Amino acid sequence: MTIWDDRILEIIRADDDKIGKVANLKDSDNIHVGRTQIGRRCRKLAEYGLLRKIGDGVYVITDEGEAYLEGKYDAEKERYINGGGSSSDKEESGGAASDPSING
Repeated sequence: MTIWDDRILEIIRADDDKIGKVANLKDSDNIHVGRTQIGRRCRKLAEYGLLRKIGDGVYVITDEGEAYLEGKYDAEKERYINGGGSSSDKEESGGAASDPSING
């Protein structure tokens, strides 16, 4: 995960509808990378189940994405930490995602 990933998730979570558009995210004061990089990170976050694509460049945060921000979901292992959440794959984990392959 990158610092931008957390910021993208936080901005989308703060939206009333929990929806983020890549075109709008690039205008955020908290994200200082271009639209291409934001789009790439959103696609990667969707691969890990933290966002769900609902349209061209439009994403919604998932329950797993919210749990990740709360430290209750391990994106690398795609499971909730210490039995939190509602996933059927509840197992204890060593911590939040730190897999460098997520940075791809």
